[in-house]
Parts: sequence; structure tokens; C-alpha cells
Amino acid sequence: MPPCNLDSDEPPLESDLHLQQIILFLECLNWLWRDRTDYYASGNLTIYYSTSKIKTRDFRGPDFFVVLNTEKRPRKSWTVWEEDGKTPNVIIEILSNSTAQQDRGAKKQLYQDVLRVFDYFWFDPVTLEFAGFTLVGGQYQPLQPGDRGWLWSEQLQLFLGIQDRRLRFFTPDGVLVPTPAEVALQEQQRAEQLAAKLRELGIDPDAL
Repeated sequence: MPPCNLDSDEPPLESDLHLQQIILFLECLNWLWRDRTDYYASGNLTIYYSTSKIKTRDFRGPDFFVVLNTEKRPRKSWTVWEEDGKTPNVIIEILSNSTAQQDRGAKKQLYQDVLRVFDYFWFDPVTLEFAGFTLVGGQYQPLQPGDRGWLWSEQLQLFLGIQDRRLRFFTPDGVLVPTPAEVALQEQQRAEQLAAKLRELGIDPDAL
């Protein structure tokens, strides 16, 4: 049996854009699912998927991935044989000059044929190239964008779409999934608007 509790073997991220995008994915999804304990989401973390060929580098490190119906807890890596054979439900790769060819080719094939990842997306934060695929009958079929250019993830039950040159999550109703900082800012703005309205009515909000 291969060793367990393996450390992640991923190299440093290629640019600040990659790091910022991964953090954005994590912050938004963890805020949206803050009351859930049945998923695991991570970025730039190694997935070990072979029980017998660890030394031949049978592992990959997606930029962002989500596993559903699992325990939400910290991990050093995602080791498939420690996780009841579960592989990611969703993977998102952030393209760069050095990885784009592999992300569109070898990794896509691996995610389709070996890891059986249901929803696979890629996004280029520089050119804004964006594509998605879903597994149908064992083969990836391209997801077709709607009027807004968004793609639907059946696994996440969310849309993915570009806003302000970042790939963001949107609810089925089309509402942007915010970061905690954006939520705090919205609440502050609402409080300031309420205070201004009270002052217009001759009420000191600080005295309430």
C-alpha cells in the first residue's frame, strides 16, 4: 500500500493573477456554502490517484477543485485511496503560456478518462479565454454559453462567468456570489444609507 497523508507536491503559482483567482474561488464558494460540511474545495493541491505508481508521478495538481459528499476538513493533499476512491466533481484550470497546451490536452484527457471529473473548466486571466465541459457517456461534451456568456455547472449548481476580468460564481437566479469582504462592504453601505435617511428625518442614528 502506498504511503498515506502525503504532502502536496505542487510548484509555486505562476503569477499573482493565478493566486488571486484561486483565492477568489475559495472565498466565494466557502462563503456561499458556509453552513455545509459535506464538501472539500482547494487550490494548487496535489491529487494522488494511483495506489501502486506513486513513484512514477501518478498525480496532478489542479488550480482549483471541488469534491462533493465528503468531509470538510484540512488536508495535506487529496489522496484518492484515503478518500473512498472519490475524485473531484469539478476542476478549474487557470491557463498560462506554459500550461495552456497541457490543460487543453493531456490534463483534459486525464480528467475525462482516469479521474472521471464531471465538470471541467479552464480560464485565461489574461486573454479571458473561457471554456467548460461536462462528462456525458464517459466523454467530455462542450458546455454552451447562454446570452451572458456564462456556463452552468451541474455539479455546483452554479453558473460560472466573467466579471471584471475575473471568473466568478453566480447563483441559478443570476446573483453574483460575493466574497466575505464584498458582503461586509455591502452591509456597511446599507448601514450608511440607513443612517443618512434617518438624519433626513431628523433622527440621530447614533442615539438609537
